[in-house]
Amino acid sequence: MADKIKGLHHITAVSGPPKQNYEFYTRVLGLRFTKKTINFDDPGTYHLYYGNYEATPGSSITFFPWEAVPQGIPKTGEATVVSYAVPNDSIDFWSDRFKKHGVEILDEVNRFGGQGIRVKDIEGMMIELVESEGVDSIKPKKTEGIPNKSAIRGFYGTTLSLADIGRTAELLQEFGWEKSGEESNITRFLSEPENHLGAVIDLKKENLNGRFGRGSVHHIAFRVPDDDTQLAWREKLKELGFNPTPVQDRQYFRSVYFREPGGVLFEIATDIPGFTKDEELENLGTDLKLPPWYEKHREEIESRLVPLDS
Repeated sequence: MADKIKGLHHITAVSGPPKQNYEFYTRVLGLRFTKKTINFDDPGTYHLYYGNYEATPGSSITFFPWEAVPQGIPKTGEATVVSYAVPNDSIDFWSDRFKKHGVEILDEVNRFGGQGIRVKDIEGMMIELVESEGVDSIKPKKTEGIPNKSAIRGFYGTTLSLADIGRTAELLQEFGWEKSGEESNITRFLSEPENHLGAVIDLKKENLNGRFGRGSVHHIAFRVPDDDTQLAWREKLKELGFNPTPVQDRQYFRSVYFREPGGVLFEIATDIPGFTKDEELENLGTDLKLPPWYEKHREEIESRLVPLDS
């Protein structure tokens, strides 16, 4: 029997110009830029990672900056909201900060007792900041204008928009997530990761006739501690009738992908080896990191990539 899957590992989305993506996530949200690498399947494109100071599982939002992709519109079969965890009594600070940066506050969040606010990022992706218990001790990046007591710690969770939540709910329960309640057309599932990050998935029953593009979530990744647990889950998924990919080496974690019943692309990612595999903790995100098989093409690849902080 495969162990429970406890929490999210990362979320990957699509952006437009990489520089404006970098500026929003590091300077407005105050996340740490933790890894500058490339899309292993499209080496002329960045793969950008942002998270908390230590780049812990459950904190990393990653982006493929595909400038030629059209603007995305939320659609059924996708993760349509990315929610971040902030300490209690932080929302007033973030409301003021967003106003100062010209970011419109779309709504206040009061769901299942959680207090927060909802905005859109620079590409129109829906994001929430939600006050969360147990995250105060997680170390954020120090960012000018953002006090540590209010800084984003990592993911609170995500919302999946589905035409029918039934089979997706069953899969989450197979993972070991527990149904915690229903409000309106949303059903909440909770996990128990030790760092309290990425512990919430809301299944929202709705039909949205959108399209994939800039501002869309490409996939969500669940975390497992090691390769053996990942392989056990790959076998379990096959027994459940899914068609998981072979294990893919993403350098900082190993990945198995499959399409869940509602259409969302799921990944199971290992916590190991982690983002300090090729950089010291204090230097994360400093240099362009390439997998060994692309090193011989470094000069050509670097010539195609625009500077992020110029």
